[in-house]
Amino acid sequence: MTKFSVLDLAPVPEGSEAKEALQNSLDLIQHCERWGFERYWVAEHHNIAGIASAATSVVMGYLASSTSTIRIGAGGIMLPNHAPLMIAEQFGTLASIYGDRIDLGLGRAPGTDQLTMQALRRSLTQEVGDFPRDVVELQHYLKPPQEGQKVVATPGAGTQVPLYILGSSLFGAQLAAMLGLPFAFASHFAPRAMMEAMEIYRNSFQPSEQLQQPYVMLGYNVCAADTAEEADFLRTSSLQSFVNLRRGVPGKLPPPIADFESKLSDAEQGMLKEMSRCAAVGTVDMVETQIREFLAETGADELIVVCSIFDHAARLKSYELTAEVARRINSADIQVAVT
Repeated sequence: MTKFSVLDLAPVPEGSEAKEALQNSLDLIQHCERWGFERYWVAEHHNIAGIASAATSVVMGYLASSTSTIRIGAGGIMLPNHAPLMIAEQFGTLASIYGDRIDLGLGRAPGTDQLTMQALRRSLTQEVGDFPRDVVELQHYLKPPQEGQKVVATPGAGTQVPLYILGSSLFGAQLAAMLGLPFAFASHFAPRAMMEAMEIYRNSFQPSEQLQQPYVMLGYNVCAADTAEEADFLRTSSLQSFVNLRRGVPGKLPPPIADFESKLSDAEQGMLKEMSRCAAVGTVDMVETQIREFLAETGADELIVVCSIFDHAARLKSYELTAEVARRINSADIQVAVT
């Protein structure tokens, strides 16, 4: 059985502000809870006008306050931007209020540009080895305190909020395997190393107190609509946003436009073609076929789905159709298992 979840960047469409984006996220998570999605993650990005989830733990509390069953998490917290103790306290507070439905995904990228990174950290002296040490330190703060422990996360200690390692390269796969943690690969925007990273993770996995068997989550883009033509059109908003980011001019989520890809350079078209390896676009039947093929190729335990669509109602529709696909796939799996 494959789990289906949601990754929400709290997109800010052109012509609107962060307040409206966050209200849309609250509306979306309430629908996703009813539709049966496993979890709902928001991501830490800074100094990007089109993303409203910079204060990730605050957004999580806002979403958790109006839901009751769906898991809520960070996908992720960019740990180099923070002291591990502060993250333990923030997520320990969330777990103390909302119980055992809080997840903590951890990444080592800054989630922003170099200048903003300096403003966040005040120092750029971190090294590659700092991230694994910070993850282990964070784990320590979330466990029950030991006798004589001088620094205790309060709240946080004993909550044992489950950790996930995020990555778009082989480094994250190696770390997740070594620590025995679930691995979430950012294949929705950087699929190139996906297969190799999964192989390394699965072959090197060491069981831990949190997890006995390897567990792979993959980011996956979906744009579902009543017709293939509408889905292709709606998809151009996220494609424009991605290209603008790569050009170094990120902004708010633009409205869809016709024939967008034909206006791009060969290099940009190739970039979008690679990203489309981890995407399903079209009607519910078309999306089901594409997702089935992707699951057969990857064996993913969970897909965390991104639907970046300009119009909120159309975005809701895309997630509703994706939930229908999830039910179809898992119903078929259950029937096969029974027979």
